[in-house]
Amino acid sequence: MPALRLRRSAAVVALLTAGALALSACSTGNAPAADSGASGGTFPATVTHVYGKTVIESAPKNVATIGWGSFDAAIALGTVPVTIPKATFGDPDGDGYLEWTKDAITADKAKLPPLHDETDGIPYEKIADTSPDLILGTNSGLTKQEYDTLTKIAPTVAYPGAPWGTSWRESTTMIGAALGKATEAKTLIADTEKAMSDEMAKYPAAKGKTGMVMWVDAKDLGKVQYYVPSDTRVQYLNDLGFATPASITELAKNEKGFVGTISAEQADKLDADVAVIYVQGGDLSTLQNDPLLSRIPAVKKGAVALMNDEALLMAVSAPTVLSIPWALPTYAKMLGEAAAKA
Repeated sequence: MPALRLRRSAAVVALLTAGALALSACSTGNAPAADSGASGGTFPATVTHVYGKTVIESAPKNVATIGWGSFDAAIALGTVPVTIPKATFGDPDGDGYLEWTKDAITADKAKLPPLHDETDGIPYEKIADTSPDLILGTNSGLTKQEYDTLTKIAPTVAYPGAPWGTSWRESTTMIGAALGKATEAKTLIADTEKAMSDEMAKYPAAKGKTGMVMWVDAKDLGKVQYYVPSDTRVQYLNDLGFATPASITELAKNEKGFVGTISAEQADKLDADVAVIYVQGGDLSTLQNDPLLSRIPAVKKGAVALMNDEALLMAVSAPTVLSIPWALPTYAKMLGEAAAKA
């Protein structure tokens, strides 16, 4: 398997809608790490998560996944799940599979796994029908009740800290442990880090720059949503060499969720050199033509990576060891060009 090759409402809300985003606190920096008891394929393996510890007695054969990204890490580590969630965002052709996920599976001439729809909740019967011996939900929004129900089907690994807030490294580490491939997971992480470093080296203008990620609704230009330093989008930007400016760290210090809101009158406080921006219902000119939002330094200079392509937006919002290399050439180029204008 090449090492580097959503509930509709949940996906859209978690990716875009700031009000609902704030309902799910993000504190990945304080999340407990997965036990690495599966190094070298040794079982039983134990993985720690928000609801306790899950013991996997022997190498799993039928792995089901829920939420975001767990299936990508499993696939990259050589395990095609028996069922994965239907993609309802970031899937332009509407077949339910994210492009990078499908690419990795078909590259090995494997069959695409059956899909289940999490739009209205976890479809327990559909998952049970696949006879899983392990369920992975390392980046999900599982409630305790949902987790307890899933454990009646098979041993289940939930997220480590906050709902929908697990970093790609931690998710890969946890899944590597659960599959008995901790060593392979460590190598996969290192390869992904090297790919990011190598790609960004092509854009020297990005060196030493600060960056932020924000979202604006063209129908409500009176406020701006910005993602806090612990969010996966911001951490990915940090991975690519963009530090988070002190001003945003200060703004975010009392935020309970992974997104903050600031009024347009104060938007010039968002003073990162480069801005990664999604404009719902608009484009960069929407901000440039607004008397207040045009004062954001990155907007004023045009130092913006506009993320209005849904597939690319999904790839960088919920990064995985498959989505990172898929999006990296495009994303790095956008950031490098933005940095050159900063």
